Amino acid sequence: MTDPKAVARDPESVSRFVEHFAAQLVEAGLPRMPARVFAALLASDTGALTSAELGEQLQISPAAVSGAVRYLAQVHMVSREREPGSRRERYRVHGDQWYEALTNREAIIKRWEDALREGVASLGADTPAGRRMAETLAFFEFVEGEIEAMMERWREHREKTFGRD
Repeated sequence: MTDPKAVARDPESVSRFVEHFAAQLVEAGLPRMPARVFAALLASDTGALTSAELGEQLQISPAAVSGAVRYLAQVHMVSREREPGSRRERYRVHGDQWYEALTNREAIIKRWEDALREGVASLGADTPAGRRMAETLAFFEFVEGEIEAMMERWREHREKTFGRD
């Protein structure tokens, strides 16, 4: 399905961007195939592609697409949707995917904080290991507060810049 508002672009330029951005994501810790799929979705005008379209564009197997999409869905970077009247799924990246990905990291940070509190209690706050755990816990508590404040500032900035959805 072609978007009537889509702008004609050089497929080689798009491919170079996708691979370059994917390489940056890999450097930041994202697995290679999910990084490529995410970059391809981000670079598409509709923000959504089918498994077949992703496989064709990236020259990868259906299994590679499936594994990449599964990973990206688990970390809330893409969502799955059915095409109306079809059994085919489309995979979509949303404008707020970074917000969602960071917000979901907060839950992970909270679990780490709980584990670190337990570690401090188990090891003893006055031991070298306990002090190290306490400092790590304080770091994550600080980061959590900063993320919450930053996300609020982002919501305000996004609304001013792009309007309400």
